[in-house]
Amino acid sequence: MMETTTTKPKLRLSNLKGPAGNAFCILGSAQTAARQAGWTPEQIKEYRDKATSGDYDNLLRVTMEYFNCR
Repeated sequence: MMETTTTKPKLRLSNLKGPAGNAFCILGSAQTAARQAGWTPEQIKEYRDKATSGDYDNLLRVTMEYFNCR
């Protein structure tokens, strides 16, 4: 997890099931939430690189590490 987010509460993302569970939708929603919360481009890139470094399960695991997913 990024050091700068450990002192802040995790950002909230909507349900990752159904149509919103599409990998591209998850990445887009996460990056939009991160930008709106003031993450730096480097922080967003770190998330994106880790999230896309494996399969769909990896994407979900990393996203849940960085975000509070309902």
